[in-house]
Amino acid sequence: MFTRRHFTTAATALALTLGATAAKAQDGELYIPLISKGFQHQFWQAVNQGAEQAAEELGVRVTFEGPDNESQVDKQMDMLAAALANNPAAIGFAALDSQAAIPLLRQAQDAGVAVIAFDSGVDSDIPVATAATDNVAAAALAADKMAELIGGSGQVAVVAHDQTSRTGVDRRDGFVDQIEEAYPDIEIVAIEYGGGDQLESTEITRALLAAHPDLAGIFGTNEGSAIGVVNGVRESGAEDIVIVGYDSGQAQIDAIRDGVMAGAITQNPVGIGYETVKAAVAAARGEEVPADIDTGFYWYDQTNIDDPEIAAVLYQ
Repeated sequence: MFTRRHFTTAATALALTLGATAAKAQDGELYIPLISKGFQHQFWQAVNQGAEQAAEELGVRVTFEGPDNESQVDKQMDMLAAALANNPAAIGFAALDSQAAIPLLRQAQDAGVAVIAFDSGVDSDIPVATAATDNVAAAALAADKMAELIGGSGQVAVVAHDQTSRTGVDRRDGFVDQIEEAYPDIEIVAIEYGGGDQLESTEITRALLAAHPDLAGIFGTNEGSAIGVVNGVRESGAEDIVIVGYDSGQAQIDAIRDGVMAGAITQNPVGIGYETVKAAVAAARGEEVPADIDTGFYWYDQTNIDDPEIAAVLYQ
């Protein structure tokens, strides 16, 4: 976990190198680093693709990096400090922990470096804009679909990616609150956290199925979680479990085509990356940007997976 000692080291390094004003990259080129939650999922690769597209169109330089997995908050803080030390014009940041980065981001704000949150917001008013999916609404739609698929009653569980990021919290709560408010005959018997890791989420799913033999459905809140659920259900031989996922990497697409996963929410990751860089450039140039940039979401299943509108936002 993120420690006070680790933050002190990162903050000291940043304080020594950040100037008192917003800086441009050498030779007048705008430099905009994006610090992601990771890069191992196809979702993040698609976000990077959108960022690079915007950078090419707008004539700026972007970098994109994230830790090896989505539990490495301390490593993400080091990346954030290093990026800020390079005097960016603005920065894009997807927080693994919505609280841990605030001191570093406050120093960036004090130095005049605009912060654009993407995918996961920060529990602060420091970011001038947030480019993200409305995760509460999207997870509520996932709950509606789950309820429909299991006939409005039964036991369900949630395998979430974390309880520290804004996406983890919003997707969990969006799903749980909708079930509790709209479907009194559905019982949520467990909420477990697998860190977005496929292997850990697989083991969690196997344990859930063993502990709850009457389980009717499981919601996986991101790409790694959802594939872990699929693998756990397959390995357990549970044929009647309704799986609803979130995101749309190739493995999820295949699982839906094969009928193992009933359907999922897909975001618009290319749009998230594009809008993040677009907002960062505007902010760096002193232009106004909207505080909330809703990049949209869609439900997809076997009935619409090949529709052009859906195919355009799948992370292939």
